[in-house]
Amino acid sequence: MKKSVLIIGIGRLGSHLAEKMQDLGHDVMVLDRNEDSIKKIASHFADARIADYTSEDVLHTLDIPSFDLCFVTVGDDFESSMITVLTLKKLGAKYVAARARDEVQCELLKKIGADEIIYADGEVADKLAIRHNGNNIFDYVALAGGYAIFEVPIVKEWNGKTIAEIDVRKKYKINIIAIKNGNSINPTPMPDYCFREADHIFVLGQSRDVFKLSSKT
Repeated sequence: MKKSVLIIGIGRLGSHLAEKMQDLGHDVMVLDRNEDSIKKIASHFADARIADYTSEDVLHTLDIPSFDLCFVTVGDDFESSMITVLTLKKLGAKYVAARARDEVQCELLKKIGADEIIYADGEVADKLAIRHNGNNIFDYVALAGGYAIFEVPIVKEWNGKTIAEIDVRKKYKINIIAIKNGNSINPTPMPDYCFREADHIFVLGQSRDVFKLSSKT
């Protein structure tokens, strides 16, 4: 499902995340108050803006509730990051993920309403983009050849049925390598395992196939 994404703060993490989300087929708007930062990537995005993201008036013009995801990836000015998160939530943002450099910043961002905390740069942007690309993807580990391991909840209709009954490998082109329920993990589920409502599955497969599965959860 295509999503509308706003990324505020176009440094290393923000630019990498923006490119990855766009590559995955989502509509991405990038925003930074630094003209040079926007100029570097403006040619790659249909909507790249130079503006003060701490201004409520500026953010109000963007129709914040229309975005499925808002990422605040400001790296060098935590006060501005906090103001931006507060303003986004005030304006009705559905989901705000914000960058933090330590536990103190993490706790402060949570207290003011951030839905998710981002800690690092570089490769974490790929993982973050993949996780938010599909519905209900809880974790993701990239492997070679386009394969990856994902943690996703089961499809509701699977509750009470066995792995063999569903024929997951044939129908969805994925392999179940473990099942988690709360703090309990079954690392070697057998074909006669009967799914329970709160189960999460760790699956190995191509990203596109897992996205199809997660869209049904």
